[in-house]
Amino acid sequence: MAQTNREEEWASLMRAALAGDEDAYRKLLHSLTLSLRAVVRRGFSQAGAPLGDVEDVVQETLLALHLKRNTWDPEQPLGPWVRAIAKHKLIDALRRRGRRIQVPIESVIGTLAIDEDHSGVDRQDARRLVDGLRGRQREVVRALSLEGQSISEVAKRLKMKEVAVRVALHRGLKALSALHREDDQK
Repeated sequence: MAQTNREEEWASLMRAALAGDEDAYRKLLHSLTLSLRAVVRRGFSQAGAPLGDVEDVVQETLLALHLKRNTWDPEQPLGPWVRAIAKHKLIDALRRRGRRIQVPIESVIGTLAIDEDHSGVDRQDARRLVDGLRGRQREVVRALSLEGQSISEVAKRLKMKEVAVRVALHRGLKALSALHREDDQK
């Protein structure tokens, strides 16, 4: 019942605002702000997003309402129209921020440890495959992947630009993948 009364009040205030009543418009915006803040906060929580951008989305929604207020049909309830705009602004904000999940490294450090295989079989296979590459690709992949050198170290040693080392690595790994597929088919 309270929701219905509030929505009727909002519609009444919006009609008065559209007729030029600035006080009614101020009251409407204040009431909508309180409601929108809760709706947007709930949307961010459900999406697993931090609540830092809630106020921005509320303000963007209010601005859109202001700019589009003349498109509202006074014969229709105001609440669904407002919530639809808020939903779109919320979705836009979540898309802008992307899906970023932040997990402290301390909480997963135990799962990152890998028991190293000291048998040498995998390393020998890797060396054999890398030896199947040509020229710079072989040198770059061997230095970065097998010897653990940094891109800047390899660039200096081979007198290449770092971007060229990255390109050679990418192409070398792609060629390695093809060599590995050929090797598996034999």
